Amino acid sequence: MNIERATFAGGCFWCMEPPFKKLEGVIEVISGYTGGHVKDPTYEEVCAGDTGHAEAIQVSYDPAKITYSRLLEVFWQQVDPTDTEGQFVDKGPQYLTAIFYHSPEQQALANKSKEELEKSGRFKSPVATKILPFSEFYVAEEYHQDYYKKNPVRYKLYRVNSGRDQFIKKVWGEGFHLFQKPDKRELKERLSQLQYKVTQENDTERAFNNEYWDNKKAGIYVDIVSGEPLFSSLHKFDSGTGWPSFAEPIEPENIVEREDSSIFMKRTEIRSRHADSHLGHVFPDGPEPTRLRYCINSAALRFIPEEDLEKEGYGKYKSLFEQVS
Repeated sequence: MNIERATFAGGCFWCMEPPFKKLEGVIEVISGYTGGHVKDPTYEEVCAGDTGHAEAIQVSYDPAKITYSRLLEVFWQQVDPTDTEGQFVDKGPQYLTAIFYHSPEQQALANKSKEELEKSGRFKSPVATKILPFSEFYVAEEYHQDYYKKNPVRYKLYRVNSGRDQFIKKVWGEGFHLFQKPDKRELKERLSQLQYKVTQENDTERAFNNEYWDNKKAGIYVDIVSGEPLFSSLHKFDSGTGWPSFAEPIEPENIVEREDSSIFMKRTEIRSRHADSHLGHVFPDGPEPTRLRYCINSAALRFIPEEDLEKEGYGKYKSLFEQVS
């Protein structure tokens, strides 16, 4: 296996481990210290603030399964990149944000993602996160590794009181997915020929001969390219058309409607907001109460079963199915 590494400083490393450990393709996440001038620093020395080191995580990942760009997206979504004093309740140089690149390619991708974040207008203050060359990573004490698992009560108390989650929800919103779309070459490598033709070339798969048209399992459907949540099995119904049909989206803000006159008739095309994938069309002949029928290509979707929602990073949707049962 070709293993690559990514190193991020995002404030308290306890809070930075869990989001990355949930990602498919991530092999290991280790908490430690980097960026300073003291060899083999202790936690106490780093907390004193005079070692030059920051609390950081090092992510080992399989680039065949997850890209560095995807890791950058997750990083930005965990931090306040405008804070020049630390992160949330933790202040001091050891809590400043930084991306430590391991190669010129990582450096270019990090700079690009930072520029795109600045241009997005999401923050009123400048993005202060530094992009620095990686030098040395010192593994933190064993009790810091997987802290959220070893001390779940204390971790949850700290996380709630730190203000991190409140900030993330305020800035990114529920269900927001910061996504940098891969280029055509990468998409062709990641997707099957049918998935590429449907999502990128607006093709339509065959009715009654696709993966999800008769899928009756409980779970959610996400964009095959970006992973943004789109539909739920709770809103799925048998339309008799041979394609997956839904009465409404699970996250309306992830759905974009466009007028489509490609076959000499006006239809409303459905695309995903962040990946701009062609999904299908919506028609006004669905069931009550919406009277809508979102007719979607299976090839544009990935199904996440209810029992895998937490593992796949979609844990917040579990409550939808608990209410039903």
